[in-house]
Order: sequence, then structure tokens, then C-alpha cells
Amino acid sequence: MGLFDAVRVSAGLSREDEEWLHLLVGDWQLVSDLAFADILLWAPAPSGGLTALAHVRPSTTHTVFHTDFVGERMRRGLRVLVDQAVDQGEPVRSSQDHVTPDHSLRVDAVPVRRDGRTVAVLTVHADVARARTSSRLEQTYRSSAHDLLVMISQGLWPDFAAPTGGRRGAPRVGDGLVRLDAAGVVEYASPNGVSAFRRLGGVDSLDGRKLTDVVDASGSHPRIADEALPLVLAGRMPWRAEVEANGVGLNLRSIPLRTPANTRYGALVLVRDVTELRRREKELVSKDATIREIHHRVKNNLQTVAALLRMQSRRMVSDEGKRGLEEAMRRVAVIAQVHDSLSQGLTQNVPFDQLVDRQVRMAAELASPGFTVLTRRTGTFGDLPTEMATPFSLVLNELVSNAVEHGLADRDGTVVVRAERIPQSRGERLQVDVDDDGVGLGGREPGGGLGTQIVRTLVTAELGGTILWKDRPEGGTRVRMDLPINED
Repeated sequence: MGLFDAVRVSAGLSREDEEWLHLLVGDWQLVSDLAFADILLWAPAPSGGLTALAHVRPSTTHTVFHTDFVGERMRRGLRVLVDQAVDQGEPVRSSQDHVTPDHSLRVDAVPVRRDGRTVAVLTVHADVARARTSSRLEQTYRSSAHDLLVMISQGLWPDFAAPTGGRRGAPRVGDGLVRLDAAGVVEYASPNGVSAFRRLGGVDSLDGRKLTDVVDASGSHPRIADEALPLVLAGRMPWRAEVEANGVGLNLRSIPLRTPANTRYGALVLVRDVTELRRREKELVSKDATIREIHHRVKNNLQTVAALLRMQSRRMVSDEGKRGLEEAMRRVAVIAQVHDSLSQGLTQNVPFDQLVDRQVRMAAELASPGFTVLTRRTGTFGDLPTEMATPFSLVLNELVSNAVEHGLADRDGTVVVRAERIPQSRGERLQVDVDDDGVGLGGREPGGGLGTQIVRTLVTAELGGTILWKDRPEGGTRVRMDLPINED
């Protein structure tokens, strides 16, 4: 699709024209499948001539071009047919088939028009040497493809009101096709289309019936009314809808067939049985809700443990015992915060910036009673995987507490946490500095207390990273960590 920018000026395309072509390419698999043909989109190139911007192959038959044509110039023999289609403003078929050792190709040229202007050209290449048996399904498919190609040449399709973007379970031609007349009565339904509606119940045949009557007979009475459903079933609007009855779910898409006078003479309705797909989605939603509930309960239990530790510390006579319980309480509270964050999200990644801001501020306040310690974060941690977030939260908690208790040594000061995500050939790594403006290490190694042991063990063994303490030139201590981020 990068070629669109290159040809926009030479083809005289506006942004709206370009968007029109993007809509066409985003939906033309439908036409290719119905026509049993490869389709190429051509537009004027900056150096003259026509260049292929996109190429689609059918999923209903074999391709006639195993080599991709995107970026190739149009050959002179094909240009005569294309010029004829542009001059007439309607699809034109080659007067004779183009025979090769492998194929006998029938070629159609279709001008892509918008607001009365030709903005590009389609060429449709079908293999008639190995054409499929001419059944009613084949005839309906090809006539439907012809109707859509005519609408393209008249600027009536694709429709800006049609759904765009990915939606799981969107129906395709092979999933089921129903052709309606102007009154919404079924003229033809493919075997897959009949099977899909029969699974709803209350119907044996679709021929000569309205799809609205078929759905009503199935006993479908959704709790939330889908206002688009009747219009889709009647083929009146180019929308999507879903219907569910008797444990069966169908995804429907309507494509009205119109004339330049905006008279609707029929419609195509694509249908797909999405029962199993929706069932799996519901299972995933249920599992996700269960996981979030587990995180929520773990958070509550940890908060209860922290509260018990707090109560026990108040009963302690020994200052050393009281301090030990308070530190244990703080560590439990940090883990509870991680589970609280996981209980609110839909993924197993933790938005760490919000978590660390609250955690660093709380750790500094608890470690500096009677003093003013400012905390600041620079850079971004981004989202971290769960298996990394919990131990890393404990590490930051210990480092900030140590910086306040030992680095600042009972005085006012500042603690800065600096984070940087560094891309590398495989994944990323996270570099984090914890700086304080305290007394510094004085060239000595950090102490061997419990907090330092916890930090070393978690960083090296649990997180697979490195950690280094050193004095800052401007005074104070810097602790630098380098950690791999594994998001698999």
C-alpha cells in the first residue's frame, strides 16, 4: 500500500479519492471470490503509464498469477482494453481469451469511478480453460460479482456506510451467501448459507422466503434489540448484525445492489456461523474475569496480613522487633499494590509508571518520619510483565527506603528514580537509577543488611539483571540496575 503515496500526485488523487481506493482494496476479496478471478488495481504512475497498486487472489479457486504484480507497469496489450473501459465508463470484456501454456484467460477492465471521475482501473483475470462446472451456485456467484463490478464503475461501491476494521467472525463468501430480490425475498442461498440458517431452527429451505421471517420462526428474541438486524436481513443497508437463537450465533453482512438512480434491485447477504467462536470468546472473558477476581482477593488477603503485622508491631516492646515488623508490613503492601493493579486491567502487564509513583512516595514517607523527603520520577517504565513487576516493585521499595534511612541519614533530601527503556536486537532492556543527595557511600561497599540481600537476590536471580552502587560526583549515592524485559 506504500505505492499510494507515490502515485497520488501523478494520478491527481485527493485524500478522499485515496480513502475510496483503500476502502475498495480492503473489501475486494469479496469480488475476487465471487468472480473466481485475480484482480489488479492500476493507477497512473509518476513516470507515465499505469502501475499496479494492489493484487488480490481468489480463495474460491486457483490463482492465475503466482507472481505478484504490485509495482509492475501495465503491458501495452492490456492498455488498449483499459483505455476502452475508461472511455466508455463501464466494464469492458476482451474480445478474445488470452491463451498461455497454463491458462486461457478472460480479462475484464473496470473503471473505478468516484464523483463522475475515473480515479483508477481494475483488471479482472479469470481462467476459463479450467472453469468450474456451471452450477446455479457458480452462476449466482459470477452474476453477483458482475453487479458489484458495475457498481464500482458507477461509483456506488464500496459504500462509506459499510463496516470497516477487523471484527472477529466477519463473514466471507465461502461461509455462506444469500441473494435477495428488491423485496428482500431469497432468490438463491448457497449450501453453507442454508446450513447456517437451518441451525437456528424453524426452517428447512430459504428459497422464496424473507430472512426476517426465517429469523422470527427460529424464536430469536434477544434481550438487547439489535436495530440493525431487520435492515441487514432485508438487504436494505450495508451493515453488519448478529442473531442468536437456540444456542447458535450467526454473523450477517448485507450488501445492497443499487442503480445510479439509487434504486435498490436486490442485495447480497453474507452469513457465517460464529457459534464456536463466540463460545470461546465467552470462555476467555470468563477466565479473564476469574483471574482479575483472584488478583483482587490476593490483594485483599495481603492487605489483611499487612494490617495484622501493623497491629503486632504496636504491641512490640523491642524497637528492633517493631522495626522488623514494619519493614515486613511495607513489603507485603508493595506486593498487594501489584495485585491491585492487575485486578483492574485486562492484560497480564502492569502499567508501572502509575504504580511506582505511588510506591516511591509511600516508601519515602514511611522511612522518614519527621523529615521532608521529595521524590521524583523521570523517564518511563511503561508496561511490565507480571513476573517482572512484583519482584521489581520490592526492589524499588527497598532501594528507596535504604536511600532515605541510610543515604539521607535523618535529614531532608530528594530521591530521584530515573527509568529508560533501551531497544536492542531482541526485545528491550530497562535501565533504572535510584539517586539520593545524601551522605554517599564514601567509597565503601553497601552494607549487608536484609534489605540489601533482598535487592541483590531479586535483581540477579529473579530478574536476571545487574546492580551497582556508587557515589555520585555531586554528592549522594546512585544505584544503577540493568534488567532485560521479557514480554513473551
